[in-house]
Formats: sequence, C-alpha cells, structure tokens
Amino acid sequence: MNQGSPRILVVEDEPSQSEVLSYNLNIEGYDVFNAETGEEALLVLEETEIDLIILDWMLPEISGLEVCRQIKSNERHKRIPIIMLTARGEEEDKVRGLNLGASDFVTKPYSTKELLARVRSSLRDHSDINIDILTYGSLRMDVVAHLVTVSDVKVSLGPIEFKLLRILLENPKKVFSRDQLLARVWHNNLNVETRTVDVHIGRLRKQLGEMSSVDFIRTVRGFGYSLDLE
Repeated sequence: MNQGSPRILVVEDEPSQSEVLSYNLNIEGYDVFNAETGEEALLVLEETEIDLIILDWMLPEISGLEVCRQIKSNERHKRIPIIMLTARGEEEDKVRGLNLGASDFVTKPYSTKELLARVRSSLRDHSDINIDILTYGSLRMDVVAHLVTVSDVKVSLGPIEFKLLRILLENPKKVFSRDQLLARVWHNNLNVETRTVDVHIGRLRKQLGEMSSVDFIRTVRGFGYSLDLE
C-alpha cells in the first residue's frame, strides 16, 4: 500500500453518484481518482498506483465484471481489493464476482456510512504496513499506546493535538486545508470555526518545539498545513 493517503479509484458512470462518493471519500482523507468506463479505469491503473477500487457492475461498453476479471488477471494489479457496487442482489451474481476476485459487494441503494466502513475494512485487510507506529524524521507516534516522542523524548499532547498530528503523520508532505482538518477532527461541527484549527496547530507546533529545534509543521499561507521538514 502507498505510504500516506490510500488512493482509491471510483469507477462509476453516473456523475451524481460518483461526485457524492468521491466527496465522502475525500472527507475521510483518501485520494480519489475517477473513471466513467472500464477502459478509462484500466488506463488509470497503468498510470497510477491504486490501493482500492470501487467498481460499478453496470458500466457502458465493458461491464464491471469484465473489468474485474482483467484486473485480477494482471500480475501487477491482482492484489488490489475491489468493492463492487451492484443493483443485483442475487446470490449467483455475487458468487460470479467473488470467483473473479472481487473482495466485497455493496448493493445499491447503499448507505454511505456502510460503504466507508467496507472501504476501511478492505484497506485494513490488505495493508502491508504497520499502522500502529507512525514516524517522520525524529518524530514517532505509537497509535495504540497513545505515545508521541521526538528523539525518544516523550511529548505530552492534548487529544485534539494528537488527532491532528496523527493525520499529518499518516500523510507526510501532503497539504491539508483548514476545512479538511476541521472535517476530520471536529466532524464538521457547525459550532467550530476554521480559526480553531489554527489555534490547535499553534499548540501542537509549540509542544513539538519544546522538544526539538526542528519545525515539523509547514504553514501554507491562505490554505492550511503539512508535515514537512524541507
């Protein structure tokens, strides 16, 4: 799996459904790539390293089932988990998909929360990296023990600062907007303003700075923040 944000390819020919799905995946912190046809999806796979595919069964020209077959017959792509979206609820159809290598099925109309849970589960099942320990330079986070150190010296962080740092550590050098951080940490709480993000980032920077002369957090003026030593 890619270091940083998992890359998800959404193969859906209905623009409205593709847009809603992509929006929700982006809010969860995933990098989303879109394709409207099977041919376009296969082209994206040749050009981009993808961690998971959400694939509609009913596609123009090449069916989702055939796209699944071609992906799983390709040595380079066959380990990518595929979640198929289908209006077909028949057991026989699902068996066909599973036999071709699909990891999971979600029947339309589906719950966005359920689909996101399936995405997280599939990524976890196919992950080959230890997500319990996150490191960047001399910065280290033990997610399970809720412990952060800089050069092996413990850093005391509040729960909000810990969440913010975890997001940044999971995606080093990726720039997050204030709205993205607001959505992921405060879950779009209407009572929380983007200015709050600045306040907590300031606290996080100060707490890390007490243990190191290195400034781990880069401010992108007018946009947001990233974890970047360069």
